[in-house]
Amino acid sequence: MVSMVSGSAEPLSASGRSSEKLSLPSLQSKMKTDPEGYETELHLIRNQFYSALELFQQQAALNFSSISGVGADPTVAKDLSDRAMFLAHVTPFYPKQLAEFPSDLAAFLKSSARTLPSGLRFHATQAVILLVNRKIIDIKDTLSLFMELQTLDDRNLRKLAFSHVVHSIRRMNKNHKNEAKNRSLQNILFGLLQQDDEAKAKRSLITLCELHRRKVWFDERTANAICMACFHSSSRIMIAVLSFLLDYEKIENDDEDSDDLSSEDEMTQNPHVVISKETVYKAHHKGTAASKKKKKAKLQRAIRSMKRQQRLSSESSNCSYYSPLYHLKDAQGFVEKLFSRLQTCNERFEVNAFPDVSNLEDFTLPRVADSTFCSNDTPHQKDITNLLAAAVQACHDMVPPDAVEPLFKQIVNQFVHDRSRPEAIAVGLNVIREICLRMPL
Repeated sequence: MVSMVSGSAEPLSASGRSSEKLSLPSLQSKMKTDPEGYETELHLIRNQFYSALELFQQQAALNFSSISGVGADPTVAKDLSDRAMFLAHVTPFYPKQLAEFPSDLAAFLKSSARTLPSGLRFHATQAVILLVNRKIIDIKDTLSLFMELQTLDDRNLRKLAFSHVVHSIRRMNKNHKNEAKNRSLQNILFGLLQQDDEAKAKRSLITLCELHRRKVWFDERTANAICMACFHSSSRIMIAVLSFLLDYEKIENDDEDSDDLSSEDEMTQNPHVVISKETVYKAHHKGTAASKKKKKAKLQRAIRSMKRQQRLSSESSNCSYYSPLYHLKDAQGFVEKLFSRLQTCNERFEVNAFPDVSNLEDFTLPRVADSTFCSNDTPHQKDITNLLAAAVQACHDMVPPDAVEPLFKQIVNQFVHDRSRPEAIAVGLNVIREICLRMPL
């Protein structure tokens, strides 16, 4: 006879065994080593899970609420989360007996996530992640759920769900790329990105940018989806995309979700890591077995850190290495459309900048000298050098000279005169010289 200390005091019988008390973790360990011998305990815990689930849902329906969420009795939520995690751990050993459990748990989390107590919601999410990692549930079936969880006002849950999505897709593409599966996952994220719901669109955008930055989805479909988000109805989404494309700053992400994505990213960033021969010798030949194991692990972390620094330094030499702009199918149309939005946009002018794609292919932008653009060309304008650089890049032999003339006059009047500071005059002369070199007036 076996009984549990944690949870119900109801005895759990196991044939051929003397009476003993086991906690859920201990029972879980024994069930993994001897699945057939603990089927009775499995059925009892499974029944307890569904009973707790039904009781919890009844409490929610009757509006028994507390400060932390629905469910006035915290014991019910605790029992439910404990048994959900327990069953998630032993599901691979009882595929037939727990065939319905994964889908039931995912459905419960999807339908009640917003009203669940934070502790129960977090543990239920961990249980679903465990089932996905063990390939009992497909990531395609839960991607929408994890994107929905990221929109909740729960920082820890948001980081957990975001990290899981990125890790799962990276792991799926580590050895070989399943184009059909990737396309189906991309379609889900693209659909969320196009929705008017700003929270869902933002989380989808952050996920796509992270996967593109890590070269997991480094393809035209993802790049064009990110670029087209510039025309989202939400100005905050537009600003975030422009910031990412222009590389002024990392995509807006106050939660710093990508800080904990992989073990190599968690290491201390030291650009001057040096591994001496003495360190290598000590790691392999000095100390006890335990200390040598720790030294070897530390040595491996240092080596990974050095390799990562080398990779980042080589990638940083190409300023637009990760830029999705290089994958644009229609750069001309994209810039024209974005410039049209710039003219009608009510946001602060410093965010009204269009990406510089002129170095990818020649495009015509006759309205580059529009009065909206020219009126802001003053030495005191924020990011004026970046703005002038974009104007110079947009000037080439396919742009009519009369379209650039107002811009040319504005630069001369604002920068090159006797009352300007020397640095402003230098900037103005440099811009004028570059414009004249690109398209003689």
